[in-house]
Amino acid sequence: MLPSSIRLIAIDIDGTLLGSNAQVSQANLDALRRAHETGVEIVLVTGRRHRFALPIAQSLGFDVALISSNGAVTRSNSGELFHRDLMPQATAIKICRHMQEFHNHMVITFDRDGMGAIVCENHEQLYSVIQRWMEKNAPYIEYVSPIERAVIEDPIQTMLCGPVEMMKRAQQRLMECDFVRDITVLRTQYDHRDLTIVDILNAGCSKGHALERWATHRGIARGEVMAIGDNYNDIEMLTFAGHPVIMGNASEDLKREGWAVTLHHDESGVAAAIERVLEPTTTRVNA
Repeated sequence: MLPSSIRLIAIDIDGTLLGSNAQVSQANLDALRRAHETGVEIVLVTGRRHRFALPIAQSLGFDVALISSNGAVTRSNSGELFHRDLMPQATAIKICRHMQEFHNHMVITFDRDGMGAIVCENHEQLYSVIQRWMEKNAPYIEYVSPIERAVIEDPIQTMLCGPVEMMKRAQQRLMECDFVRDITVLRTQYDHRDLTIVDILNAGCSKGHALERWATHRGIARGEVMAIGDNYNDIEMLTFAGHPVIMGNASEDLKREGWAVTLHHDESGVAAAIERVLEPTTTRVNA
């Protein structure tokens, strides 16, 4: 049951706010603007790095907080930094060495502008699984081999991208490391694309922790927070929020968590969820 007293709505971007055409639907945009006009705070919470998510935030037409890189960086869409949770340089080097067999599927991101914000060892294997992402981020990508040579400062995160079964092996390999308590491992999976993205961040870093930090800063209680997501890396955010909503395009196992279910991302599921919140009487999102 969703009350109309929600003060903050946290929304994932890919697979949630964006449709499969990588656009914000007019219905979603109208709902977000209406919520903003009624005093509800909108926060975008994404696995994208800040620069890659920024055009989406700016397209809304009003100021928002932008939690990027799965909770590692929180900035306004004007660039003002609120919090940054970087991975220690030594930990990143350990990851590179421990995961050497997966170097062709590895990406390291840094909190920089321009080339070198993203580092890969080569592009061939990555292009086969995340070609569109590689093309859009081309101006920021530097190629360094071996990749650990690029870790001359604390990065935001390390990321592995590849087919689902390969990334299962990668996650198992990560869990075998002797520094597992120093890292957080998050998974984003798209079965229809045979793609899993494994994000490796500093210990305790997640969308949920970042959202809790921001809500506390804004004086907003959990019960006044609604979160909308679609994937495994949204679990901590959805668990924190007093009113979690999962997208209709999410996997069946996530839908079994007991969260309210809204429409598919190609059916403006974000708008459907928000409109229920904005209604003057308590109602139920498609459950």
